[in-house]
Amino acid sequence: MSDLAQHLINGLAAGTIYALVALGYTMVYGVLKLINFAHGDVMMVGTFLGYAVAQKLGPERQSALWGVLLIFLAAMGACAAMGWVIERFAYRPLRDKPRLTALITAIGISFTLSYGFQLDFGPLPGASPRAFPEIIPPTEWLIIGDRAVVIWNWQVISLAIALALMLMLQGLVYRTRFGRAMRAVSFDHRTAALMGIPVDRIIALTFMLGSALAAGAGILYAIKDTAIQPLMGLYVGLKAFVAAVIGGIGNVPGAVVGGLLLGLVEEFVVGYSSSSWRDAVAFGFLIIVLLVRPGGLFGSVTAEKV
Repeated sequence: MSDLAQHLINGLAAGTIYALVALGYTMVYGVLKLINFAHGDVMMVGTFLGYAVAQKLGPERQSALWGVLLIFLAAMGACAAMGWVIERFAYRPLRDKPRLTALITAIGISFTLSYGFQLDFGPLPGASPRAFPEIIPPTEWLIIGDRAVVIWNWQVISLAIALALMLMLQGLVYRTRFGRAMRAVSFDHRTAALMGIPVDRIIALTFMLGSALAAGAGILYAIKDTAIQPLMGLYVGLKAFVAAVIGGIGNVPGAVVGGLLLGLVEEFVVGYSSSSWRDAVAFGFLIIVLLVRPGGLFGSVTAEKV
């Protein structure tokens, strides 16, 4: 029983990170019907920017509360600006072109970021993995039962930060004017423009918001696994895309549920089988979900005129 509880805790901690990255995929797809395959690499950039800020602060200041907040805010703010640049100069000129054109562009941006960050420049040098600083020193906060079920402080803090960001996003989407405008643009951006909604601004802000969430998820991922390298965005981004599709891409609660489910599935596979089966079972789970519900757990299948 203790093993089951431990796997549940570890799976939820991993799933929250997938969920945060998946939210960026599902928001952009909901507004533009575009799969932004560069999203995982934006997460990687945010992680490296957080690494650079932590290195500048030094060991003492980076673990202080204000230092941790500065690392998160700097990474999220810089990635929000990057999201605006990518949308403005890469995707906006292609908005009226065939969807395949934008998809190929997204793949090109992904490879540009992931392989460009393998070059040596300034505080972010080289392709070799590096250890992310312990901005939250790991300590055991709670041990339950005779057979120890360990809950680490970083697991609780990561879960709390992820849930807070998700709740803020949910409130933003469903309880603000910006959220209403974003939902209107996702329904029909041409009609929304006729109704006076600034479509370009709403889409740009959606990209910025998704990119900021990805950067926050990248910092949480680095706190969990510590080793970071320029190709990490390809791996985590692909898993987060799987989570978004499982939940029903375009559906915000679905992205959260899909991320948590994927994290739990991976953890139970590693705990009761072999870590080499982790990816195979995760993608097999995706295939099963799509066979049973082609639109995902919370999505819906809509007919398109041809």
